[in-house]
Amino acid sequence: MLDLPRRKPRLVIMLKEPRAGRVKTRLGRDIGMVPAAWWFRHQTARLIRRLVDPRWRITLAISPDTARLSPVWPVHLLRQAQGRGDLGERMRRIFETAPHGPVVIIGADIPGVTPMLIARAFRELGRSDAVFGPAEDGGYWLVGWNGLRLPATLFQNVRWSTEHALSDSIRSLPDARIAHIDTLRDVDTAGDLSA
Repeated sequence: MLDLPRRKPRLVIMLKEPRAGRVKTRLGRDIGMVPAAWWFRHQTARLIRRLVDPRWRITLAISPDTARLSPVWPVHLLRQAQGRGDLGERMRRIFETAPHGPVVIIGADIPGVTPMLIARAFRELGRSDAVFGPAEDGGYWLVGWNGLRLPATLFQNVRWSTEHALSDSIRSLPDARIAHIDTLRDVDTAGDLSA
């Protein structure tokens, strides 16, 4: 019997082009649009450097689609366009188009993400169908799927950008075995930035 090589798990980092007025606009209302875009660009660069690891492959999912070729992003990493739709539609597309195997998706605005947390998420996917990394605001900074067939209900009826995003997303997976890892804080406001 032929033993096929096992594919590396895939870490997908969802990014927006760091343009003033187009990224971190809630933070921009507090500190200014140019400083908010500057923060996001440098936060993204630090995050990517920190998460490069031989245990997984990194793909950058970029919005808008035209920014996929931007020189802002490291040239050695795979890139894909996020495409149209709400956050759930874009994340579902990432899961559907990824090569077979476990996939973890994170946002780029969470300074506390470490390789140890990503490794823990992939370990949980060895025992569970899905994994979530909750955010303090009721959303989540990480979602992962074990690579098996996606349920048709995934991300349906989720109230994005509210304190219900995590509970709604879990509810969209009624028969799935779900794991949770550490709760982290994303940066949406000046208060989040100082914390």
